[in-house]
Amino acid sequence: MSINRAAKGIVLVPSLLLGSAFLAAAAWGPEAAGANKNLALGIGAFLIGAGLLAQWMPESPKETGGPEDSPPSP
Repeated sequence: MSINRAAKGIVLVPSLLLGSAFLAAAAWGPEAAGANKNLALGIGAFLIGAGLLAQWMPESPKETGGPEDSPPSP
């Protein structure tokens, strides 16, 4: 299965949203959750990084499977 722009967007948007939510929770979270601040920062950075790395994956060339591309039959 080839990687296309729609699949990259499906990966990018949720990972950026969740990553930013974790970073925001770490920045503005209550002091009672201070022990989990480093965990939230790590998860947020990982999700944002994964979404951006998915955008840098090379796309395969377009495959055309039309009748003009098939070999002539004997």
